[in-house]
Amino acid sequence: MKGKSIVRIALVTVFMLLIPLVAMQFDTGVDWNLFDFVVAGALLFGSGLAYELIARKGGHAAYRAAVGVAVAAALLLVWINLAVGIIGSEDNPANLMYFGVLFVGIVGAIIARLRPRGMARALFAAAFAQALVPVIALVIGKSQSMQEPPGMLGVLALNVFFVMLFAGSALLFRHSAQAGSEMGAA
Repeated sequence: MKGKSIVRIALVTVFMLLIPLVAMQFDTGVDWNLFDFVVAGALLFGSGLAYELIARKGGHAAYRAAVGVAVAAALLLVWINLAVGIIGSEDNPANLMYFGVLFVGIVGAIIARLRPRGMARALFAAAFAQALVPVIALVIGKSQSMQEPPGMLGVLALNVFFVMLFAGSALLFRHSAQAGSEMGAA
């Protein structure tokens, strides 16, 4: 990885962190502490670094787009869970299941060695794991947590949103695999 890429990722991270810093000067509803900035910075920089490292493995535009969607979905999933939680509040232990979704995706990517066909399978598995989380929460009796904001409908809508992101990434990886095999056949 080139030093310019790391500098660019760091600059984008700093710029994005300036948004809540400036907002805090004008809005009392935005109240971040040092820990919030450190966590957000680590998440943003880590996501940018992950994208750069993985996206350069595939030369096809669909592969890079698939990586972007997957990394963005993972970032949003972690951010929402840390900030407010999906099932009830951020303190609800049922939200820890979402880290299992990321675990499925990461282990699948390792097994796939970042090859597009295997990455498609890994992201379909992550989408399936994402769909299972609210079902498991209901089965283990966390349905009372789904009455808290965003409510059961909100929990289901958020989960459908993430399922669509992971499945969309999987479809892009599949397209990349098919385009790669067509290129190899030419």
